Amino acid sequence: MNAPLQRHALQPQRLSIQGDGVRLQAYLWDKAGVPTLLLVHGYPDNHEIWQPLIRELAADYRIVAYDVRGCGASAAPQHLRDYRLERLARDLEAVLLATSAGRPVHLVAHDWGSIQSWEAVTEPRIQPLLASYTSISGPCLDHVGHWLRERLSLRRPDALLQALGQLLSSWYIAFFHLPLLPELGWRLGLDRAWPKLLRRLEGVRNLPPNPTQRSDGMRGVKLYRANFMRSLCKPRSRSTRLPVQLIVPLNDRFVRPQLFADLQRWAPLLTRREVRAGHWQLLAEPGALAGWLRDYVNGLERRQSTDRAGKRD
Repeated sequence: MNAPLQRHALQPQRLSIQGDGVRLQAYLWDKAGVPTLLLVHGYPDNHEIWQPLIRELAADYRIVAYDVRGCGASAAPQHLRDYRLERLARDLEAVLLATSAGRPVHLVAHDWGSIQSWEAVTEPRIQPLLASYTSISGPCLDHVGHWLRERLSLRRPDALLQALGQLLSSWYIAFFHLPLLPELGWRLGLDRAWPKLLRRLEGVRNLPPNPTQRSDGMRGVKLYRANFMRSLCKPRSRSTRLPVQLIVPLNDRFVRPQLFADLQRWAPLLTRREVRAGHWQLLAEPGALAGWLRDYVNGLERRQSTDRAGKRD
């Protein structure tokens, strides 16, 4: 049996983890003596979105994925306040503590998973649990708040056009704040149409099926309602000392590349990689993404090993 088939046949251990007041469903593809990757999905997905990447990497790494609160098999709290970023960060912290095997973890996140992970990687108490952070198509909302304020304050045509362009790309966020209508769309069949919509808009054909697509879409809008306005109107100063790999899909219809222009101000150990891809393409066709993760993670592990050896000498 060749390596891809072996990876495909590997079944995860299912773990029930107590998050911040909710039970989270996590999945572990175990392997001894190798670095751990923690994968955090976005909207309107659950952990299944990572299956193509897991097939690429499970032979080389210990991999953990989990369903964010409200998604997949994790519990779905009812109140809007239960979806705030600080609670999501505490969920992520709980998963790290339960699955890290006693060494810092390499965090990889996409879309809303990336947004909530920025909350965690800029939290001083969580940073020691992490070895690195790879962010795909999801900015820190506080960074976005500062970015918008600065662009609008410059009063230059180019800066105003950048801000306007991102606001137009983010039209769906305003829609998600409307009462009932987003949920009604999922109830009326958006869940069945979603794979065809991604094929038509982004040419994405290989994403795994999502059996909880309707409920993930309906519940996930609470993430937007609970966080966007409070973060953009009163942005905090959020920085991290962790190594950060930023992957910027240049054809992203929703998150424009210029949104990350000032990121080194908040993440000085930044590696930026721009790629010709859409919002979900790297997850559907993950060969290149797997290669970048190997290069980045293995490079950091080698440097850390050398540093530890130097200290012993």
